[in-house]
Amino acid sequence: MSKFWSPFVKDLVPYVPGEQPKLSKLVKLNTNENPYGPSPKAIAAMQAEVNDNLRLYPDPNSDRLKQAVADYYGVQTNQVFVGNGSDEVLAHAFHGLFKHDAPLLFPDISYSFYPVYCGLYGIEQQQVPLDEQFQIRVEDYARPNGGIIFPNPNAPTGCLLPLEAIERLLQNSPDSVVLVDEAYIDFGGQTAIALVDKYPNLLVTQTLSKSRSLAGLRVGIAVGHPDLIEALERIKNSFNSYPLDRMAIAGAAAAFEDRAYFEKTCQQVIDSREVVVAGLQGLGFEVLPSAANFVFARHPDKDAATLAAGLREQGVIVRHFKQQRIAQFLRISIGTPEQNQALLDVLRGL
Repeated sequence: MSKFWSPFVKDLVPYVPGEQPKLSKLVKLNTNENPYGPSPKAIAAMQAEVNDNLRLYPDPNSDRLKQAVADYYGVQTNQVFVGNGSDEVLAHAFHGLFKHDAPLLFPDISYSFYPVYCGLYGIEQQQVPLDEQFQIRVEDYARPNGGIIFPNPNAPTGCLLPLEAIERLLQNSPDSVVLVDEAYIDFGGQTAIALVDKYPNLLVTQTLSKSRSLAGLRVGIAVGHPDLIEALERIKNSFNSYPLDRMAIAGAAAAFEDRAYFEKTCQQVIDSREVVVAGLQGLGFEVLPSAANFVFARHPDKDAATLAAGLREQGVIVRHFKQQRIAQFLRISIGTPEQNQALLDVLRGL
């Protein structure tokens, strides 16, 4: 421990991102990146921003992007917050909305950044076990809390909680914020943004990294009641008043405006997911029902760590988690049809 550290730093347990190998020619199915590139209109919009104006600060409010999001979802711009990736948006929500006397609730199998933020911001947490089918039980959250957060579809399971269940959860905790983290919603779910006008305690976050193929751009959004958005703006403007650069604002806005490309590529991923599920089941795998751009699968007779190592030896990388309840599962991102076939071909030989 460095003597120069602030005292709390030594106790932090940082998030570990998925591996980004430097080798080429890998079948990389470990970080849920979209196999299809971003909208050509988004690329053109970003290229148009690479000029002498880069000497000027970007719009600190990102008004063009907020308007594009508001138009897309049929909300007002004061219901929209934008940040440098949804991880930053989530960080501001933890800091600005979840520091209360009662504990924050989230699933025991969920996005592993949640406990990291609790450690960073000194937030008490309670992890609520998923059921035996790895599903969220709404009734388990009907208890005193300082907030509730969960991904929908959940990660790394891919399982979807329907809107009526989310509505019950909101009704059970009217005095605390319920944050629905929708990183993967566009691959098979219905967004809870449809409920924000009805429930002032609902905040929905999304990312452009997955369904809009802009993981390298780092743009995230939140939609909710203006009071919740104001809290995020206060945190943001006390931390970094220019989180999005000129290219990010232009590219992200154009990505929301190009609905046809977005819908086409999402459908391609969904179609490929069903092919992968059928292929895995044909090889004897149990696959949880997925509404995401990945699947969560285990084999009754084969060890997951051994399978992951065997895949890697043949140039196919998937994600294996060591957490006890899910140690026999592999999380497999959906790639191109060629990548998916390579995965299945290698698995057939293991």
